[in-house]
Amino acid sequence: MTTTLSSTDTLTRDALAVLQPGFVGTTAPEWLLRAIGGGLASVGLFGRNIATPEQLTALTRRLREERDDILVAIDEEGGDVTRLEVRQGSSFPGNHALGAVDDTGLTRDVARELGRRLAACGVNLNWAPSADVNSNPDNPVIGVRSFGADPALVARHTAAYVEGLQSAGVAACVKHFPGHGDTAVDSHHALPRIDVDLDTLHARELLPFRAAVAAGSRSVMSAHILLPALDPERPATLSPRILTGLLREELGFQGPIVTDGMEMQAIASVYGIERGSVLAIAAGADAICVGGGLADEDTVLRLRDALVTAVRTGELPEERLADAAARVRGLADWTRRARAASEPGTAAQEGTAPGTATVSADQGAASGRPDIGLVAARRALRVTGTAAPLTRAPYVAVLTPVANIAVGEETPWGLATELSRLLPGTESATYGDTPAPDAPAPRILTAAGDRTTVAVVRDAHRHPWMSATLDALLTARPDTLVVEMGLNEAPPRGALHIATHGAARVCAQAAAEVIAGRVR
Repeated sequence: MTTTLSSTDTLTRDALAVLQPGFVGTTAPEWLLRAIGGGLASVGLFGRNIATPEQLTALTRRLREERDDILVAIDEEGGDVTRLEVRQGSSFPGNHALGAVDDTGLTRDVARELGRRLAACGVNLNWAPSADVNSNPDNPVIGVRSFGADPALVARHTAAYVEGLQSAGVAACVKHFPGHGDTAVDSHHALPRIDVDLDTLHARELLPFRAAVAAGSRSVMSAHILLPALDPERPATLSPRILTGLLREELGFQGPIVTDGMEMQAIASVYGIERGSVLAIAAGADAICVGGGLADEDTVLRLRDALVTAVRTGELPEERLADAAARVRGLADWTRRARAASEPGTAAQEGTAPGTATVSADQGAASGRPDIGLVAARRALRVTGTAAPLTRAPYVAVLTPVANIAVGEETPWGLATELSRLLPGTESATYGDTPAPDAPAPRILTAAGDRTTVAVVRDAHRHPWMSATLDALLTARPDTLVVEMGLNEAPPRGALHIATHGAARVCAQAAAEVIAGRVR
């Protein structure tokens, strides 16, 4: 097997074409450029690759010097999951906030503006939106990434998001098929299992994916979850019954199927990434996402060689690998034509599938709505209570759970930064789950002194220590304000209770405006 990423062999080029690897750094390493020259058709970007829009634009321009139609993918959901604004928090509220507003026109506009910003930086494939129905409020990994718990609501907003994003020339990748909402386990750590019958799956989990297919979503991402009603043996990513039988044949989806990250423990700990990748392509997947954790040349070589070996030994039909590579290249061609169509003076894009929005020449930078994210965040707020606006800087206590891997620990959240702009002198501290007698409440009360306390929580219903801390704070100081920046499942409490339906920076800004009496 070759130890170089440069190749003219068709089989080897096809094996590279189905990989979507990541890399480390804010410039393209030489091994990645060689891989693109050798047939690699996609690159995945993460927060570690992005410093500024200008740097990102230069990076994608360098990638396109090697291959004009390279797919540059990113996990940019907006809201809690952002890579474009990983160091400051997102300018867009996430799905749950949009679902709380329940205005599909607004969802479409938000997705279009997000797509416009991605396209301006040279990104043309977004691993979004999440079409999961969050039917389990204790779900540790989906939560506010979902539009909600109502399948019909999730379906109509998924379709609107796909239309808005793709109207900016950025391909959508609807996830996590066939639905990750009814899980209590994070597939980054272990294999979740959903034990419901087929009727429930079709009426609940699959409804948003049918809507996404009808809306023309250019790609779909599979989930690393076990659904015994569909396949009792293999997780969806590795299941021919689910990827080929259900998604391809029953739902009629013909675009590329992208796997969730293959280094996630739901796959890696059971099958290994090489074996898992071979099984995924054989099952009907077309692109292997890897690079969130493993992001080096050796990983790409190992996966490429595993696929080539599987073909040569007869485990993986060569035509299946060729078909997968062709679907990936077909998506790359769509993005190239979409980019050309968005440039002034070019003809409108031709040959798009029915139901897929195209990009017209008048949808350039001047047509953007840079404030649409804040507009949406303000509309998503749910305020309970009648406390007067604060005129004096408060003390902000941020009760912080362990961040899930999809969100990451590097993205800031909370209210301190935004409140400080409106109420100078605002102080803040972060508090985690600690055993009594070192519980957070006494320390918070001591630090706050005679200032009003603003307690910021995230999914308080899932964390007993948060609820207990709020109880203690409200008993001692009934004037405490509570801001819930996760799922709003617990009863409202506090002199003022604000549910933001997400922890994006614009959600914090909207809440801060209410607290300081600067509502617009």
